Amino acid sequence: MTRPDLVPVLDRVAQQRPSEAHRMSFVRLDGSRSYPLSEIHDRAMRLAGQLAALGLSAGDRIGVMAANSLEWVLLDLAAVRLRLVVAGFEPAKFAAEPDLVRRYQLALLFTDRPVPDSDGPAADRVRSIDEVAGLIEAAAQPLPEPRDYADDEVLTLKFTSGSSGQPKGLAATAGSVNSSISAVQAWFGHGKQPDGDDLFLFLPLSLVQQRYWVYSAMCFGHDLTISTYEAAFPVLRTARPTVVMGVPGFYETARKHIEAQARRARPDESAEQAIGRCARALFGDRIRYLWTGSAPARPDTLRFYADAGLPIYEGYGLNETCIVAKNHPGAHRPGSVGQVLPGKQVLIDTDGVISVRSDFPVNHAYAYSAPGESERVFGPDGVVRTGDLGYLDSDGFLYIRGRADDVIVLDNGKKVIVAPIEQQLKASPAIAECVLFCPRQTQLVAVVSPATEPADEAAIHAHVAAANSQLARDEQIARVVLAESRFTVDNGMLSEQFKPLRLQILQRYRAQIDA
Repeated sequence: MTRPDLVPVLDRVAQQRPSEAHRMSFVRLDGSRSYPLSEIHDRAMRLAGQLAALGLSAGDRIGVMAANSLEWVLLDLAAVRLRLVVAGFEPAKFAAEPDLVRRYQLALLFTDRPVPDSDGPAADRVRSIDEVAGLIEAAAQPLPEPRDYADDEVLTLKFTSGSSGQPKGLAATAGSVNSSISAVQAWFGHGKQPDGDDLFLFLPLSLVQQRYWVYSAMCFGHDLTISTYEAAFPVLRTARPTVVMGVPGFYETARKHIEAQARRARPDESAEQAIGRCARALFGDRIRYLWTGSAPARPDTLRFYADAGLPIYEGYGLNETCIVAKNHPGAHRPGSVGQVLPGKQVLIDTDGVISVRSDFPVNHAYAYSAPGESERVFGPDGVVRTGDLGYLDSDGFLYIRGRADDVIVLDNGKKVIVAPIEQQLKASPAIAECVLFCPRQTQLVAVVSPATEPADEAAIHAHVAAANSQLARDEQIARVVLAESRFTVDNGMLSEQFKPLRLQILQRYRAQIDA
């Protein structure tokens, strides 16, 4: 299938040397390094030659389990050149063990974790990521002739949480990646601004959506700054990006920091001026726009940034669909997740549940999952059942109301959509996350992750009481279960995209919820 807007992004990344005018920077708490994109390309091609010399060829699979780094990017770009399949493993969910190599049929696994001592048959395939530098410096090896990607050719193996909490593997196709990046570029024009663009990303590169921006930089010519979640706030101002790619939780944390700083307003400025000044102090003075998605953003947080002079555009997508809809400078409707991308079709059934059909599907089934998982999500006609509730307005803007699974049916027949209530509770500065449950279908119980440690219990209960006064009787919170520690990725309560994992939270706090 061809479309006039479709750019062969991956073929350009693999075959064309980018301009020396643009740079890729890696910024961490212990320092920063910056390289011309042309040098990144040259290093990646040398690495590709060495991987080919080790016997790797198109379709072979390599794993990367490491924090964001130059080496991560070089391995990924080398894999694109050789048409290898990259499996990105989040260290919080996996261990760098030979069993991982066997389970996912990896030719090699590169990690920044300690490499275990083992004499097993897969032990020699677990390598330290520090070996990448040595491979690049070794004698140059010839590369096989390049060949264009087929649309249905697998680019990467990505992982998404299953209903059991175990990661499901999903093999993502080159066509799905090319079409998503092409549509985004048509709307946002990265690199086409008079002063150029520098995109700032800090979520793990194991999430293939984060690697989109690496491919975008190499293909379209713009700067890219790669950091980590821990370093994002300290380095933002000095990095001076034009675009920040973040999840809603990141922007909510940033908002609280900005508001705290703005309380110390200068005598000659208004509250609005203080907010704007502190926002620019945190994000730098070159911001063109902020990008958010992966979870619902609070409407008041979106308004906060717009009022501070930092446009923020919310979007919608799943691992199984890539980007489905996005607000952008040419079409922005607050409250929606934007207009549907070219090549995507949104279908809404009589219950309001969203399904998505794509010109270039991510895939038609999971590569690794429990029995029945693929059939539950992927329809026989290529349609993906998202499990989200929503609607389209007359201008084609998509609105998300919550998860179909998160609609609680009370014993009186009343249906309660929990997402808006959870968002209302999270408006409190004392509440970082909130997940609602309904034991015995009679009353709502809120499990609250506090924003501070120790928790400000008085503020939490006061906010819940204030919210209850505005909610219908069946929507009111009967009890609050206070988490003993804040939800994090490391303790298994948040996904790698910093979304609460409802099943894991229920399992951890079931006794208190059912009490």
